Amino acid sequence: MATTYSALATILCIYLVCCSATPTSNGGFSVKLIHRNSPNSLFYHRTKTPNRLSNGFRHSMRSYFDPFDHNGAQSGVKADKGEYLMKITIGNPPFDVYGVADTGSDLVWAQCLPCVGCYKQTKPMFEPKSSSTYSDLPCAATECKTIGTGSCSPQNSCNYSYGYGDQSLTQGVLAKETITLTSATGGAVALRDIVFGCGHNNTGSFNQDEMGLIGLGGGPLSLVSQISSEVGGKKFSHCLVPFHTAPSIESKMSFGSGSEVLGDGVVTTALISKRDKTPYFVTLEGISVEDKLVPFNTSGQVLEGNMFLDSGTPPTLIPQDFYNRLAAEVKNQIPMAPIVGDPSLGSQLCYKTPTNLKGPILTVHFNGSANIVLTPIQTFIPPKDGVFCFAMQGVASDGGIIGNFAQSNFLIGYDLERMTVSFKPADCATR
Repeated sequence: MATTYSALATILCIYLVCCSATPTSNGGFSVKLIHRNSPNSLFYHRTKTPNRLSNGFRHSMRSYFDPFDHNGAQSGVKADKGEYLMKITIGNPPFDVYGVADTGSDLVWAQCLPCVGCYKQTKPMFEPKSSSTYSDLPCAATECKTIGTGSCSPQNSCNYSYGYGDQSLTQGVLAKETITLTSATGGAVALRDIVFGCGHNNTGSFNQDEMGLIGLGGGPLSLVSQISSEVGGKKFSHCLVPFHTAPSIESKMSFGSGSEVLGDGVVTTALISKRDKTPYFVTLEGISVEDKLVPFNTSGQVLEGNMFLDSGTPPTLIPQDFYNRLAAEVKNQIPMAPIVGDPSLGSQLCYKTPTNLKGPILTVHFNGSANIVLTPIQTFIPPKDGVFCFAMQGVASDGGIIGNFAQSNFLIGYDLERMTVSFKPADCATR
């Protein structure tokens, strides 16, 4: 991802924590996903009521890199209350790390001691000197060159600097470590020599519950790429529960063999390969509001890979002109007046209603006749009681992002060997 732009967007106050993973020899595994506010979560507070939305609809999302300006190949991350947390266990003795699960970046990293330039973290930080399986990566290692910002320390270790679009930054030492994942069935397996960043200087918009970041993008340093030979292929799938799901409900993320999305109702579109291998680019042709098609642009011509899928961004972000035309059609089909003059909502399209809207139904048209249907549970989100806002936002870019609100209640499978992504409607709360 390249040039920075800022967006005003909603934030999801549900964190999901991945509790596990069990590969066998060349076999896949599934992991549980639970709410941050579930009693099974590390960050559960019995006396606290789960937050709804943080600071209203418009102050929620971090800036990120725009991969459509083609000026670089850096990654973006969104923090605060809108991500899914994934639990991995690193080192020996085992140390639990809850990091943001981000399909929009590659590097796996955790805050490490000594950490003189780090953001505040609730839980203890990882001490590499205490782990018998930890080893610094030498300067000559291939991964030191792959990260693009590697430099050599006096100790011949590979120092790294990895930046994000809102000027957040992690700096430290690239290392190899054993990562243990526990499956949905309770088994556990150790994955040795996983490259990760031991971050000694980490700054930016991370919050105290985030102990690092788990990169799940398409690049060679991502967790997906590194474990692919152990789990039966470079592929994974997830099923994200929608906004209103009860905190006790668990869902799953699957890796490798068995993660394929198959059966009735599946639609598939191509993943578009670009210079930046991290984002999962797809081609969006337009969105229908009921039976009224709103094309991606007025010329009718679209560039391949004009959008990418990101589990770390709550709203869907689209070019401003496309948003203006789409929002106008949505407004035209809702038989009530939108809210005006509420500074806490900014310019978002919002309605005062005690329950979610009954419509309209939106159909997202991807290349290859891959059409997915979105209902109001995926397109209207409550930033506060009695208010529901359109969960899409216009941005100053030629492309955009399919966010996790729109991805909820779909089983979504990424096959990075066939370069396809598949969607299947699902009740993710019952999977």
